[in-house]
Amino acid sequence: MIRWIVHAVVVSVAFAATIDYEADGGAKAGDRAWETVWKNGNALNASLAKLKRGDTFVIPGGKTFYLMGGIKAYDLADVTIQIDGTLEFASTLLDDVDLKYIDKWPRSGDGNGANVLECLYFKNLTNVTFTSSGEGTLYGAGQKWWGIPAIGYIVRKENRPRLLHIAGGENVVIEHLYLKDSPYWTFLASGVRDLVIRYSRIEARRDNFDEHSYLDLTAFNTDGFDLSGCNGVHIHDCSVWNQDDSFDVKDGTSNVLIERVESSGLGLTIGSISSHVSNITFRDATMHKTVKGVYMKFRGPGLVENVLYENIFMDEPEQWPIWIGPAQQCDGCGAEDICSLKGGSCSLCWPTVGECLSPVGALYRNITLRNITINNPKKSAGVLLANASDPMENVIFEDVVVINPKTKPFDGYLCENVKSGVATGRTSPVPSCFEDRTVASLERA
Repeated sequence: MIRWIVHAVVVSVAFAATIDYEADGGAKAGDRAWETVWKNGNALNASLAKLKRGDTFVIPGGKTFYLMGGIKAYDLADVTIQIDGTLEFASTLLDDVDLKYIDKWPRSGDGNGANVLECLYFKNLTNVTFTSSGEGTLYGAGQKWWGIPAIGYIVRKENRPRLLHIAGGENVVIEHLYLKDSPYWTFLASGVRDLVIRYSRIEARRDNFDEHSYLDLTAFNTDGFDLSGCNGVHIHDCSVWNQDDSFDVKDGTSNVLIERVESSGLGLTIGSISSHVSNITFRDATMHKTVKGVYMKFRGPGLVENVLYENIFMDEPEQWPIWIGPAQQCDGCGAEDICSLKGGSCSLCWPTVGECLSPVGALYRNITLRNITINNPKKSAGVLLANASDPMENVIFEDVVVINPKTKPFDGYLCENVKSGVATGRTSPVPSCFEDRTVASLERA
């Protein structure tokens, strides 16, 4: 049996081919014409469907291919997808470009109310690498989907395509890619085992200012790297600037290491959770003018345990630098319920307006923050909020230092329902519901 397996691998590699999207697949570069957009999309679908074990599929460098979304590939194994050029999900330059492009986007059913298909969707991958000889670009032209600030969201809500979705598989590598302006979540891995993401970056912006302005934040739901139901993930040497969760561990995910990253958006996130998540480490991160920083959130009952945030520097975070509690979100909201608890447990307008309630049955256990420095946040140090029926257990702040925290809306942390919390080292300020074992406390004693 072993000899047969080895022989099969050798034969597959011997007949491996390099397939060029343009020369072999019939794609046309640099042409925005409406018919070319569709032709290039069809050419990509056809090319991916023909890939065999050992093949390398190349998007040639120095060229941009405009195409329609709805790209789907299934059951690829032992394949390399090398994106040297740019795939841009954009259409013609006609006056009705945005409306025409969105109206004609492939959907799961008839009518504009049907769910849109993803820009790129891959299912059941085995030993597949997405790479580039330089830096390959996937451009989602998200501005078309974001529309007029705030109004665009009210019109389309979350029925917008993800830029890249990998559903199911094992031994997948993503490297040397630039994912720009996704219409919705940028990258989602769901149900993937043994995933590596490295040397890649994500941006989603309305402008190029060095901040997350209210205008920029209306590029709603532009998550960065999202993981759902994954096991065994290593993300390193990547950067994200976006307007939602930047690096996000979602439901049912375990054994994740995210390190040596730059992050600016809604945070290094676990959530929103209504399941079991365990063994998650974020370390060696810089967060320049991020909105939220350390962000852990429940939307329903579940267990989040064995989590470490370590060696993180935040400079001028624009909202809550540390949040461990309920999900402050509003999924699928219209203008009339933006301050409601729709899709979350804590109003987006809280603490000014609305409620913030931690779900019953939502438990944080064995959470450590170590060597965290936060410089000049625009709000108080943070929020630690659990339900009285399920208080947090074994939460440790070691050398968590907030320089010049604001005293509004809270002086220090809002800290409620922590059963066993301990502050050690140079931690300052100390959450009011923690045991104070800091150096300053020992010196006072």
